[in-house]
Amino acid sequence: MSDRTEDEYFIAVVQAYRQDLYRTAYAFLKSEEAALEALQEVTYRAYKKRKQIRQSNYTKTWLIRVMINYCQDVLRKQTRKPTMAYYDELTDGAEDFSETLLLDWAIQDLSEDEQTLIFLKYFHGYTYEELANHYRVAPGTLKSRVHVCLDKLRELLNEKKGGRHDG
Repeated sequence: MSDRTEDEYFIAVVQAYRQDLYRTAYAFLKSEEAALEALQEVTYRAYKKRKQIRQSNYTKTWLIRVMINYCQDVLRKQTRKPTMAYYDELTDGAEDFSETLLLDWAIQDLSEDEQTLIFLKYFHGYTYEELANHYRVAPGTLKSRVHVCLDKLRELLNEKKGGRHDG
């Protein structure tokens, strides 16, 4: 593939996944401005490292991972202050704002790897099979990892609600 064709392909791919990348950034950074800045920075970073993509069917997952890693770097460098606009969008149609807020806080308490797994599975709708291929593990192993993350999330939610999880 020529450099020009490769560049055109890269632009088309980024355009195709732009909304997914933006939603990912917004979910982590809680601001439209920060999400747009992240989109711009990740596009640049991905362009520089585009030759690292081994299989084109993993491009979306790879781009989202680059975005998640960037957002986690940004959050490590600043104190996280979600805006009300973020929570307004997050709770659009939700009946209980406090439940949404608790879930958001509980997800923040997961490790980076756990956040990434939950985010890819439940916010981007990846199947177990797709995630197993991405992580290069058996589907059963991946299901166990997701189950462990969900158990941990339930426990965190119960703690944040002031309750106990008895099993």
